[in-house]
Amino acid sequence: MTKVEVQPFDKDWFSRPGDSVLSAMRRRRVSPSAVAERLPGGMPQLRELLSGFGEIDENTAFALSGAIGGSATFWISRQEKYLAALSQAVEQLSKEEADAWLAQIPTPGPKRRITANTRTFELERRLAYFGVSTLKSWDGRYGPNQRVARFRRSLTFTPHDGATSMWLREGELEANLHQTDAWSREVLESRLTAIRALSRIRKPSRFLKPLAALLASCGVALVIVKAPQGCRASGASRMIAPDKAMILMSFRHRADDHFWFTLFHEIGHLLLHEGAPFVDVEGMDVADDPYEREANVFAATMIVPKDREAELESLPARDEPIRRFAVSLGVSPGMILGQLQHRRIVPHGVLRRLRRHWTWEEIFAED
Repeated sequence: MTKVEVQPFDKDWFSRPGDSVLSAMRRRRVSPSAVAERLPGGMPQLRELLSGFGEIDENTAFALSGAIGGSATFWISRQEKYLAALSQAVEQLSKEEADAWLAQIPTPGPKRRITANTRTFELERRLAYFGVSTLKSWDGRYGPNQRVARFRRSLTFTPHDGATSMWLREGELEANLHQTDAWSREVLESRLTAIRALSRIRKPSRFLKPLAALLASCGVALVIVKAPQGCRASGASRMIAPDKAMILMSFRHRADDHFWFTLFHEIGHLLLHEGAPFVDVEGMDVADDPYEREANVFAATMIVPKDREAELESLPARDEPIRRFAVSLGVSPGMILGQLQHRRIVPHGVLRRLRRHWTWEEIFAED
């Protein structure tokens, strides 16, 4: 489990009308469903507004006015000023930066062929979706930065960087639509035992809803977004508002040991690191990163408490002893197998029947 940390927005950003909609919803404590009921296009239209792609016409302006306040004139003016700012931001991009946006930073939907006629439109889509006006500000929030924010002057990003940024943005958008209580570290700590107990449930369709409810009671929106092609992220955690945190999970490998270790790892970041943003990605060296080591120790201890580690390390590489030990701890056998393999007590590929694997249909099933 490794990490790329992302930093808060640089000053080089501009506010979309959807940002104002979200701010008004939070300020007035109006639920997403209540706003969606007023909009002509319902929840899909609200998602479009928050993503930066949706526009506010006269009917939408009146609907927003009735749902979250502000006059219809205000919302129409807000849209017009935003479009002018977006157009200006595109005009101010250098050719080098514009080329980098188009070549390396994706947006949702099918990949489009970019021509001279569609170039401006595609640039506007990227700036609108990520809510920034330069690659420097994109890199500060979604790019592959380490703890000290920096901007790589080469303007070169890998396909993984672009795919991961889109995964993060999609997670943020979904988290904004989740209702939660106010963020509380103390409440989250008090819920850890109940969260851990859910790992015994086999089907994601049966543990994800109670898990999301437990986290929501702590001020954490749990979001599941399948990673797009090229994204190697397993999980991410960050504050998306002063009183709201997000844990984003990709279900990478679709196995119980990986899912629960990643979840506990992200909870560890929230509890130990004051809401700093983290993206945990496989295949990157973080041996010298104390934050990742701390989150890993937290996750491992959530599975096997310190006072049971000696017992874990003395387990034989056999099915029944591992199952009995898992039952005694109240966790799944696959999680114990994962810890044994991590410690190189059990070779990889052995006792695979202990690990639960899920299909995407099982993960997204509604029970």
